[in-house]
Amino acid sequence: METINWKVEGMTCANCALTISRYLEKEGKQQVKVNPVNGEVIFETVTGGADLQHLQKGIRELGYDVVQEGTGKEQEAKEPMNKFLKYVLLTAPFTLLLLLHMFHGWLGWHWLMNPWVQLGLCIPVYALGMSYFGRSAIKSLRNGLPNMNVLIAIGSTAAFVYSLYGTLTGQAEQYLFYETAATIITLVFLGNYMEEASIRHTQRALKTLARSQKVMANMIAFDDQHQEQIFPVENSVLRVGDLVLIKSGEQVPADCKILWGDATVNESILTGESLPLSKTVKDNLIGGSLVEDGTVRAQVTASANDSALANIVNLVKQAQGEKPPVQQLADKISSVFVPVVLGIAAVTLVVNWIVLQEFTPALMRSIAVLVIACPCAMGLATPAAIAVGLGRAARTGVLFRNARSLELFKNIRQVVFDKTGTLTTGRFDIAALQVTAPGWTEEQLRQLAFSLEKYSNHPIAVCITQAWRTKDELRWSAIEEIKGLGMKATDKEGNIFTAGSYKAAAHATTDDTHNVYLLKNNELLGWVDVKDELRPEAVEVVRYLQSKNIRTILLSGDRRAKCELIAAQLGLDEVIAEQTPEQKLSTIARLSSETPTAMVGDGINDAPALAKATIGISLSDASQVAMQTADVVLMNKGLQNLPLSLGLGRHTYITIKQNLFWAFFYNIIAIPVAAFGFLAPTFGALVMGLSDVVLAVNSVRLFVKKVT
Repeated sequence: METINWKVEGMTCANCALTISRYLEKEGKQQVKVNPVNGEVIFETVTGGADLQHLQKGIRELGYDVVQEGTGKEQEAKEPMNKFLKYVLLTAPFTLLLLLHMFHGWLGWHWLMNPWVQLGLCIPVYALGMSYFGRSAIKSLRNGLPNMNVLIAIGSTAAFVYSLYGTLTGQAEQYLFYETAATIITLVFLGNYMEEASIRHTQRALKTLARSQKVMANMIAFDDQHQEQIFPVENSVLRVGDLVLIKSGEQVPADCKILWGDATVNESILTGESLPLSKTVKDNLIGGSLVEDGTVRAQVTASANDSALANIVNLVKQAQGEKPPVQQLADKISSVFVPVVLGIAAVTLVVNWIVLQEFTPALMRSIAVLVIACPCAMGLATPAAIAVGLGRAARTGVLFRNARSLELFKNIRQVVFDKTGTLTTGRFDIAALQVTAPGWTEEQLRQLAFSLEKYSNHPIAVCITQAWRTKDELRWSAIEEIKGLGMKATDKEGNIFTAGSYKAAAHATTDDTHNVYLLKNNELLGWVDVKDELRPEAVEVVRYLQSKNIRTILLSGDRRAKCELIAAQLGLDEVIAEQTPEQKLSTIARLSSETPTAMVGDGINDAPALAKATIGISLSDASQVAMQTADVVLMNKGLQNLPLSLGLGRHTYITIKQNLFWAFFYNIIAIPVAAFGFLAPTFGALVMGLSDVVLAVNSVRLFVKKVT
């Protein structure tokens, strides 16, 4: 299967997104996500160019344009002048002249009252309006999912045809509503432009990240005489293994590892951490970060399309295309909204005609109902808020892998923490080494510990590997990591060596106070102690959670004594220690069934529990398995943004509810007001356009709103 990422233009409401989504699902595509806010269409398909061409053609026949395509990799589309602004500039002069007929006496321009002059001024506006609204309306009707353009097309056409009838029959004085038709079209174009401009503003954080993906790089190559040559290339052509030179003030073109030099690097665009970091040989540089001082030569470890930044941008876009449960009701209503409004407009026409005994005011009220109704507001209520919420999260170093997590955060009542690497720094120092078996020396024990632990990514294993690195390592015929226990290896003579937790040595000793036990054929050889430190932000984060009545739990595979010491330092509510990955999984399953639970972890053994929790939260320096399993990744290598992610999830949900309330309230109030004749069609068109802008502005507030 291949993931396709397209940019589609022409979507104006939720019905448009629903039309494209249903078409792709009907064609057998999977994991379809359509976002009406930014035009992103993502789906999975079997690789094949002919199939993609067929899909593009089908989408164009639906009335939309595929202007950008890729295979999950971002490509930049040339951005022309906003088409709605162009339409406004073309129609506004004619519309303004038509509106001046109301002041003809004061201006002395009596020729404006001539119906044929008004017809001439209205025709360009009506023709341009129908080329967009009419064509879109017809295609949506043909697809069985009428959109809001059906309402605009019928309303403006009714006013135009009614006026044309009066002009042709010589009754222009009673039938002169050309300015109504032109004003409806112009004001809806203006509203669409304001809506699109407002919605684009919600994408600013993601656009900032996307722009950082494409930079120039100084590539290093060697000529026939082995002389170093440096030449500029786009970072998109860099491949794993390429050498690059990065100088002070330049952006890191791709994920890479420093081979030579030192630098001070600002990673705030990715992590939200404003303080620069010192980087030296063997340190990793994140593509998109900025070298503030220093010069380095580095080797590319991931191409630009596979970099951490590219993955963040793509994940956020996918998350924006998802719909949380709160949007389902709005989508159901949007899908039947237009037919219902058409029915209400027809009833308005008939009832008012009977009551008023006049067709003209009855028609105007019916047109007002058509143009003031706004299905877009209900369709955009959730995507607009999610776009801003995910954008702010990405800007501040919190990566949501799906939109569902934003909504689920509102219910979280307890947070479960892993210990090592989560509440603690995960950076250890050797505290003690003790030999317990006769015939073994400390040097032999160090050699054995290094030879076993070099195959593990556990923080304690990394500490031992770095401290006791040697070239004279032992060779194994077989070696494996047993989750929750440690490393187990077999040499050529068939001897079994183990480096693990107390559980691996429980048969050989009753002393459970050490970190790593070394055994040969189940005989205890010695033990290693390491010392760890709490993350500096851990105390503050735990206090914040408890101030919000969120219960805090420590869940660890480590010994109870050490876990209880950590819990006492932090003031945690409960300790669950000495847990295997399977036990962690069942514990999280139990806790999540009792109340919505978030789990914060970073190791391979945390991955199953992260997947089982209501929300799994991983740190950016966690194992890849943990990061891929988690719903949320804290990119700042620490816990300080955990309160922000909780608060942002809650406030995004609040914003969604506010948007949905406004969308429903607006339509419930506006349609009856128009039906009873309290709003002219022209004013109704303006109010309809502004209704979407209100949602966008309310959503944009999330960028600056205090959420913690």
